[in-house]
Formats: sequence, structure tokens, C-alpha cells
Amino acid sequence: MTSVRIADIDRMAERTVLITGATDGLGRELALRLGAAGARLILHGRNPDRAAAVAAEVTAAGGHAPLIILADLSRLAEVDRLADEIIARTSQLDVLVNNAGTGGRSDGKRELSADGNELIWAVNHLAAYRLTRQLLPLLRSSAPSRVVNVASAGQQQIDFDDPTPERDYDPYTAYCRAKLAMIMATIEYAAELDGTGVTVNALHPATLMPTTMVLDAGATPISTIAEGADATLRLICDPGLSRTTGRYFDGARPSRPHAQADDPTARCRLLEISGAAIVSAVGG
Repeated sequence: MTSVRIADIDRMAERTVLITGATDGLGRELALRLGAAGARLILHGRNPDRAAAVAAEVTAAGGHAPLIILADLSRLAEVDRLADEIIARTSQLDVLVNNAGTGGRSDGKRELSADGNELIWAVNHLAAYRLTRQLLPLLRSSAPSRVVNVASAGQQQIDFDDPTPERDYDPYTAYCRAKLAMIMATIEYAAELDGTGVTVNALHPATLMPTTMVLDAGATPISTIAEGADATLRLICDPGLSRTTGRYFDGARPSRPHAQADDPTARCRLLEISGAAIVSAVGG
């Protein structure tokens, strides 16, 4: 993997970066490294103590005091509140990192969010899709700006008759479908924003990093969190990628996602069902 250059990270000084899921794992590592470079951070999390601890680490290392905004991203009304607070409290957003995710219940049972959406789909896809939509005016006015979606190499074709799924539920299948949905939404947003100065890309940062999700699942880590951070930081700050958009990366390498991501009919269907879920939850 090509390591991100220190000079590129230093370009982030005084840039405003929102990181969802910033209290652990990859999100925390990104916060610490960007904070040390002088970025102005907006940290999202659910646990106030853990969010405060990350913010304290950033300031102890000489970084700007981050803005902390707590929200439960399984609830679309909370996603909207998060966006509203960001818009009210900053006039600049240079980078949005949609990093927050979940692997579902530890017992593998299907769980619904408060909005009635399958939990993995709600957090890994719908929340990122909605948050990006709500922050588009700010991202446009801040251009050149970037959206980086933390997806996965684990992708499975979405059955639009049972997308989340209800029949023969398996959390790994649900996770892989949600991450493919995130990549498909990335491609759609990139097309929509072409020429605006806002780029949208997705990546698989690294394989089985020792995050809480991976460890709770009992999986053996393969990559380090630092490796995942290097790959993600390239998409955040590499000047050579300033015009790259609508792409999927496996680590530092441009790659091809699941073939369904290249199907415009499937992407259109995804947007239809995602929009319907949002309207059902928050009215539009």
C-alpha cells in the first residue's frame, strides 16, 4: 500500500473535516492524525465520554479543539439534526468522511431501527446517503470539497425484492449489501455533482482492522488501523486525486466494485427504495 505523504496531510491545516464514527477505530485514528495536522474537526459519535476523550487527545497534541456533535445514526431524524447542527455552527465543510458503521447484533439476529429499517442498512447506507444529501449545500459552497465513503470489499448483490433482507437473514449478507449500496450511492452522487468541485469516492480501507466491530465478531485482524487510515487519508487530502470522483478504491488502488454498481437501472432502483425509506421516516 502507498503510504500517505506527510506533506499532503499538512495541507489539511485549517480545513474543516467531519468524521462520523470518530470515537473508535479508523475514525479515531483519522481524527488524531488530521487534528495533529491542524485540521478543524467535527467529530460525530454516540457516547459523550468517548467523544470527549478523542477530542482531549486532539487538543493535547496541539490541535484545534474539535466540535463534538452526538447523534444516533440509526434514526434518520437524528441524521437530519446532526446536519442541521453542523450547518448552524460552521460555514465551511471541506471534507465529509462517512465512516460510521455497524455489523448488527452480536447474536446475529435481525434488528430494526426506530424507523423500522433493518439496522445494518440504516446505519451503513441510509445514514450516509441522507447525511450527504443534507450537507450538499454546505459542501457546494465550500468547494473544492470531498466526500469519502468508507465501504468494504465485502459486497453482495442487492435483491430489490428483499433488499435488507427479511428471508433467511444473515448479518454478513446484510452488511455486504449495505456496503455495496454505499458504493452505488457514491457513483450517483458523483454524477450529480459533476462540475461543482465536490468529489465523491468510496474505499475499502483495509482488511479486518482490529476495530471494535471486528473484534466483537470474533474475527482475527489482518490489517492495522494505521494502514486503513493511510488509504483513507489519500482520498481526503492527496492533491493528485482532487478531480477523481465516482471511484472505488481497494486500499490505495483504484478497483472495480461488484458488477451491480455499474448497472444504472439498479442504482436508480436503489435510490427509489432509499428515498422511500427516508420519506417514511422524516417526510422528505
